[in-house]
Amino acid sequence: MSNPYFRFKEFTIYHDRCAMKVGTDGVLLGAWANVCEKTNILDVGAGSGLISLMLAQRDGLLQVDALEIDPAAAEQAQENVKNSRFEKQILVYNADFVHFAKKNVKKYDLIVSNPPFFKDSLRSPSTQRTAARHSDNLDAEDLIGLGATLLARNGTIALIYPIEFLETLLQIGEQSGLSPSRICKVFPKPEGTPKRVLIELSLGEKECEESELTIEIERHVYTDEFARLTHDFYLDK
Repeated sequence: MSNPYFRFKEFTIYHDRCAMKVGTDGVLLGAWANVCEKTNILDVGAGSGLISLMLAQRDGLLQVDALEIDPAAAEQAQENVKNSRFEKQILVYNADFVHFAKKNVKKYDLIVSNPPFFKDSLRSPSTQRTAARHSDNLDAEDLIGLGATLLARNGTIALIYPIEFLETLLQIGEQSGLSPSRICKVFPKPEGTPKRVLIELSLGEKECEESELTIEIERHVYTDEFARLTHDFYLDK
């Protein structure tokens, strides 16, 4: 049985009741998202609460609403938050994003999401895991389109997706009045092609800052750039 928790420098994440466990994608987004001059944050599909806790650690003035549709995961996220020193910064909601967005009047400076994106891949026999991994309950059109309506002035949406979704994300963003302000292509190793993209979408026209990030030189030997990005979180960085 895999370890039921993952210990970071300033908090511990229990994820045994969550379909999707702590992984590199969530850590990348939590460390990469720009929190400068942000106050109100919305974490969509919060899972175990990992990204919410990372953002709260990065800035003690941030207030994070963590939205999770799965009741078991939402309950565990709440427990992880309660057992951290960031409890006063994070509120966990067991709610569907589409319903939440259509009823909510609050505006956010930053919306983050490590969303389900394996829409056309083989489905898991676990209903909970399938919901976490597939976009039936949260597709990019809803995430970006409805997300845009929740943004405050100068607000941004920060996401991590497989690289093959990049053009689709840009098209949906344009249709929603958003333009890319940061794009980072993520390579597992120096050779080969990028597998993930970190993308920040902003209201209005912005000059886009493009970059690349390589995670490992070889297995378990991390690049300096990845180590710098995640230094404040991983115990061994």
